[in-house]
Amino acid sequence: MSIILYLIGISLVLGLGGLGLFMWSLRHGQFDDLEGAARRVLFDDMDEAQPAANPGPMAPAPMVPGPMPPAQMAIVTRPVDASK
Repeated sequence: MSIILYLIGISLVLGLGGLGLFMWSLRHGQFDDLEGAARRVLFDDMDEAQPAANPGPMAPAPMVPGPMPPAQMAIVTRPVDASK
């Protein structure tokens, strides 16, 4: 039964430590710019990150029917056994 007291104490220490680290990160500006890092990964220069003036509508790719792969053809054309 005494192990529960140790586990509760350890969990409180870990929880308060995590809360303290979170509060420290808030005070030191770790969450001030959430989108800047994501944009810096994608672009070398922030000037390049500006969108085009009028990109225009995107046309969907045409759907071209092609031959069915043999594996799918075998599934589609397999005879059905009605005796089951």
